[in-house]
Parts: sequence; C-alpha cells; structure tokens
Amino acid sequence: MVTFKGEPLTLTRSPLTNGTKMPEFKATSNDMSDFLSTTLNGKVAVVLSVPSIDTPTCDIEVKRFNKEAEKLDAQVIVVSYDLPFAQKRWCASNGVSNVQTVSDYKYRDFGEKFGVFIPSWGLLARGVFVFNKSSVLTYNEYVSDISQEPKYDEALKAISSALE
Repeated sequence: MVTFKGEPLTLTRSPLTNGTKMPEFKATSNDMSDFLSTTLNGKVAVVLSVPSIDTPTCDIEVKRFNKEAEKLDAQVIVVSYDLPFAQKRWCASNGVSNVQTVSDYKYRDFGEKFGVFIPSWGLLARGVFVFNKSSVLTYNEYVSDISQEPKYDEALKAISSALE
C-alpha cells in the first residue's frame, strides 16, 4: 500500500517483483527526444520514480542519488511527469549532471508498466528499482508514504551487488 501522509493512494497495477525483466518503456528526454528503456540493456540501471522533481522530498532524493552516481558504474534514470523543460531547468540550477531525468508526461508508458501511476493525482508514486546487466529487477522499493525518502542504504547495497 502507498500513502501520502497516512492517506491511502490507489495505484493502477500490481508492483513489479524481483526477478522480472525490466518493462520496456518510452519517455521524453530533456531535449524532447524519445528515451527508450532499451538503451539501458547491458548496464546496471537504477530507475527512480518521483512525483515531481521540484518538490522538497524529490529534490533531496535526486540530489542524493546524483551524488552517489559519481561513485557508481550504473546508469541512474529519474522519471516523473514534470515537463522536460522543467526537469532540465531544475537539473541546471541544482548542479545535477550524474543522473538522467526523463518525463513520462507524453507517453504515460512508464507509470503504468512499473505500477507507480496514481490516477487520482495524475502523478507517479515514489519508487526505486535496481536492474542488473541482464535487465532483471534485483531490488525494488515502493516507498510506503510518498512524502518520505527511500531507504538509501538498502538501495545502494543493492546497486553494489548488481555491479559485482
């Protein structure tokens, strides 16, 4: 179950489970080009789902993963419904360059396939997904209350394991 400050939120599908292949999705990069999840094949991929990059909790989370990404040989993707222009502006004004932000606003493909779409809000729930080089999910966290940050230590441990 996912909540916001204790109030239940409904997601449109069941969560992904460890051991499943990464669902293929299409999103929009900050330059308005299409981003295809298949570009992550053969890499350790960390996919973060956030409600809006320009909110306090998302701001903290993305900055933290940006800092960690400097030390990791993993591709870190942040997905939200924010417009690509807003994502690009936010990244530039916050010095975020080690993660790639992509928007699900146009295709609305990611949220459905990853089980993070909140239809009543028209936003994505907060989630962390780690895929190994074979694109198999090895770690997932659907953050129980989207106003809270994810479990960084657990996610970083899973990323390190996937890199081994």
